[in-house]
Amino acid sequence: MIIGSHVSFGGKGLLGSATEAVSYGANTFMCYTGAPQNTLRKPIDEESVRKAHEYMQENGINPENIICHAPYIINLANKSKPEAWEFSVSFLKQELKRCEALGIKYIVLHPGSAVSHTKEEALENICDALNDIINVDTKVMILLETMAGKGTECGRNVEEIKNILDNIIFKDKIGVCLDTCHLHDSGIDLTTFDEYLEKFHELIGIHKIKCIHINDSLNQLGSHKDRHANLGYGKIGFNNLLSVIYNEKLKDVPKILETPYINNYPPYKFEIEAIKNKEFDDNLFKRVEDYYKNL
Repeated sequence: MIIGSHVSFGGKGLLGSATEAVSYGANTFMCYTGAPQNTLRKPIDEESVRKAHEYMQENGINPENIICHAPYIINLANKSKPEAWEFSVSFLKQELKRCEALGIKYIVLHPGSAVSHTKEEALENICDALNDIINVDTKVMILLETMAGKGTECGRNVEEIKNILDNIIFKDKIGVCLDTCHLHDSGIDLTTFDEYLEKFHELIGIHKIKCIHINDSLNQLGSHKDRHANLGYGKIGFNNLLSVIYNEKLKDVPKILETPYINNYPPYKFEIEAIKNKEFDDNLFKRVEDYYKNL
């Protein structure tokens, strides 16, 4: 199984991210290349990247499975302020270069929100942006994330994702990231996940799924709210999430936890353990607190 979590990139950069992942018992991870809420970025240090890759090789992390996440401030769907849209395009180009310098193959992107546009206009704006960003020399694959459908979000169903993929020129340089919380909140019942995969394969092709975010949801099915919960502590349920994680059709796809911190402590060490043991941790909150308070 390829399993990991979101980790920090601050301080020691990629080496710090890898070290944190290993401490959780993970063999992959997802990171930002800087703060997700702003555009402040430190230069990539080549020597630090080299050390990070040496460390990953020593600790069983295949760089091919590492995921980067694009900043939330990027919105390719909204052209109401052309200068802001052009900045999003330019900034995502920069993020792709940073991923390439880090040796990261995939970057997850929220497709964007339509705001004042119609959905059709917004999807066209996304395609225009991606066709400007992706070219024959692009080495990092952009993964469109499935969204919960909050507000005017694009990518709330297979049809919207397909619309974008169909209109990308370099189709081999774009894929999809599923998010279990987002699927549930968008109206997909994960007790019938195989039916969703069949539809996805029919319309897009299952080979396009390159990453899965594993999260429970605080919301009812189809709520369109997007509020993550710890594994088994939400409306999806631990066993339903296990059926996604252990789905044979997705066995080679990296699974990434983005579940909430527990009183400012990361739960990932214990959630990964629960996944590997296939046993719900009904004492997760206390175990996490006790562990970190006693470090």
